[in-house]
Amino acid sequence: MSAPALRKILVTNALPYANGPLHLGHMVGYIQADIWVRFQRMCGNDVTYVCADDAHGTPIMLAAEKAGVAPETFIAGMQASHAADFAAFGVAFDHYHSTHSDENRRLSESIYSKLKAGGYIASRSIEQAYDPVKEMFLPDRYIKGECPKCGTKDQYGDNCESCGATYGPTDLKNPFSVVSGATPVLKESEHYFFQLTKLQQEVEQWLEAANVHASVKAKLAEWLDSGLKDWDISRDAPYFGFEIPGAPGKYFYVWLDAPIGYFASLSALLGNDAEKLAAFIGPNSTAELWHFIGKDIINFHGLFWPAMLKGAGHRQPTGLSVNGYLTVNGAKMSKSRGTFIKARTFLDAGLNPEYLRYYFATKLIEGPIDIDLDLKGFEDTINSHLVGKYVNIASRCARLLHEHFGGRLSDSLGKASPSIVVRATPQGDLDVIRECLETGNLSGLVRHAMFIADECNETLHAYAPWTRLKNPDERLPNSESHQNLSAAINAFRLISIYLKPVLPKLVSDVEAFLGVTPFVWNDADTPLVAHNINVY
Repeated sequence: MSAPALRKILVTNALPYANGPLHLGHMVGYIQADIWVRFQRMCGNDVTYVCADDAHGTPIMLAAEKAGVAPETFIAGMQASHAADFAAFGVAFDHYHSTHSDENRRLSESIYSKLKAGGYIASRSIEQAYDPVKEMFLPDRYIKGECPKCGTKDQYGDNCESCGATYGPTDLKNPFSVVSGATPVLKESEHYFFQLTKLQQEVEQWLEAANVHASVKAKLAEWLDSGLKDWDISRDAPYFGFEIPGAPGKYFYVWLDAPIGYFASLSALLGNDAEKLAAFIGPNSTAELWHFIGKDIINFHGLFWPAMLKGAGHRQPTGLSVNGYLTVNGAKMSKSRGTFIKARTFLDAGLNPEYLRYYFATKLIEGPIDIDLDLKGFEDTINSHLVGKYVNIASRCARLLHEHFGGRLSDSLGKASPSIVVRATPQGDLDVIRECLETGNLSGLVRHAMFIADECNETLHAYAPWTRLKNPDERLPNSESHQNLSAAINAFRLISIYLKPVLPKLVSDVEAFLGVTPFVWNDADTPLVAHNINVY
């Protein structure tokens, strides 16, 4: 299989909400995307990778009020915290922005204006729960009461955690405002709606052609089969966000401007150059647009967002890569059980963040599966795979190469054991590994890499060069022992090339040890011979 033509790709991650620190469950999707981006760049593709904090909404406003600071101050601190955590886990965005930015305001107003001009915005009066003490309309999750089905107390205004029933906030018995404790009253307000119904056919056509996993397509198709409904995109003051042009006291709902934040981050990276931005998001763009998201927000990215883009005259996404949830020790993360682990807690414990990248890779397959962080399994996997198998090859061979051959690899591998030479060269496996990385089947990548390591270690053990080198003839340059050790180093190098997107820092150390320039994907085709390596 020949290598595909080089691609221009824009990659985004779902925007973390700016009301709290990141936890390990968050990191699954970001690590997955970063691995894909690094792989694409190794292949020579032109990739731009952006993200931002999702900084608007009632929860942000109330959290800032509770902290006694302005919302702008609150989100600035959270953005810095998130950016630091991402960097520590090797998630290397080209730009990390905020949805509370001039770029996002400008783009949100532009897209809204285009939708309105196209006849996709309508207004009508609706009745909502209102807190008479705080003088604000209440989102469903800010109303609690007794479940109308089973009577369980302290349930949210949209579903019961006890019996699983779903309902509206007006169905709750003895409802109260989470914000003030007051009993909500019903109050009318004019709201603005995006008429998704007018773009259903266009969304269906997009979904049919888009690169989306079959299970995700099936779920989106269910919603489409039920018929899209008009979407309420406005919220009433007080609200932390962008005021809707021409509608005093009305604000864009956070989910209207949040995905536009992808383009805002890109615009900031490009110096707000309209022509460069259009090359990515204009209707005639030839670039690819990939969104890496969690499975809980596929309706926004697979229905609302493509409709918004189509209605506003922008290009639609090339594909969605969807990840599942993370459990810890087989159960939902829990503060009471000590398994609700913040990203910063992991880092402060002195654990290597690349270990988590690798562990996630052993679990991830194509499609939105949930994965489990088994803490004992995590320890065993790192010790077995990275220490006992992978790095063990270099530690066994480098000392002998320096002791007997001045740290120089043999001129060829022709005398080496055929079984180790097979593991030192791709042997047609490069396309298989490329496919694993392209589709997100990272567990397939890891299995193949560890198979190479196992075969290499077994052959080294059987051949026992440390014993054969007692023979003076075996200490001559290009002897059988010299070539076997050199072939093993090449197998280690090949594994490193495959795992570089997963373990960028470790493989950077490998590159320094081998004395080579940073690996690119095609380096796997050519063995490293007649080359000096550094001390292990």
